[in-house]
Amino acid sequence: NVLVHSLMEAEVAAQIGAERYERNTERTNQRNGYRHREWHTRVGTLDLNIPKLRKGSYFPSLLEPRKRSEKALLSVVQEAYIHGVSTRKVDELVESLGMKGISKSEVSRICKELDDVVMSFKERPLEGQFPYVWLDATFPKVREGGRVRSMALVVAIGIRETGDREVLGFELGMSEDGSFWLEFLRKLVARGLRGVQLAISDAHEGLRRAIEQVLTGATWQRCRVHFMRNVLSQVPKSSQSMVSSIIRTIFAQPSQEAAILQLRQVVNQLQRKFPKAMDILEQAESDVLAYMAFPKEHWRQIHSTNPLERLNREIRRRAD
Repeated sequence: NVLVHSLMEAEVAAQIGAERYERNTERTNQRNGYRHREWHTRVGTLDLNIPKLRKGSYFPSLLEPRKRSEKALLSVVQEAYIHGVSTRKVDELVESLGMKGISKSEVSRICKELDDVVMSFKERPLEGQFPYVWLDATFPKVREGGRVRSMALVVAIGIRETGDREVLGFELGMSEDGSFWLEFLRKLVARGLRGVQLAISDAHEGLRRAIEQVLTGATWQRCRVHFMRNVLSQVPKSSQSMVSSIIRTIFAQPSQEAAILQLRQVVNQLQRKFPKAMDILEQAESDVLAYMAFPKEHWRQIHSTNPLERLNREIRRRAD
């Protein structure tokens, strides 16, 4: 406390051009008593007597609005909010730091500042090329107009030529229809998305058409995980394990050409017993094996939307 008051006295002396009780021709102002203020720090609350001036005002640098320590506190509150900590628990967290609690409305006000950060990230220019892009949607519960309803949150992530993964964009809408996907992809391209060689997604028809229209020249990879679910949905449960094992021999092949041959053999082998499932498999030949035209060391990552599924799970966890 003594050190803090000494610092304030030094700052006032520099501002008015004279120490306490000092008379000189360079003095520009005079002291005029003190005002009391509490200063909340990590080690507790300090009672400060801040010098007042006869003309103008003095505000200690250590209390400047948005000073580093205050920003750190705001960051703690915002980070807790992002991780799904309730406003009541944020209040308890602040009190545990030796400060007065923060009301729910104050937490909400602080966290509204995140909107600008999110918007800046969401609308940033996309620089460089992204050979691989994953597209998917999740459906969080949103409170709007006094009621809770499900909305579509579409998300895109991409990998740069350097191998760095990046969230390219996201958008919240009423439904995951084709026009919504079309507008979303056009915005990505307008922000600089280019160099896409492979777009990985599920078999959503509207999304597939949007990829064809906007990401011209890109190959579409049908998510292998979603594809297997679609095929096995046409197989009795008692036979699903067997059919799944046989189909996986297709993806175990060392090349795209070998995989195509194996796929056709599997179709011939199982066509009579599981006609609907084999029709799906046959029609998806080029789409589900598209990833095999790319470097083999990339296959594990680009054959499905699993990299994006992990992100979607984290979004749902934090939303909850």
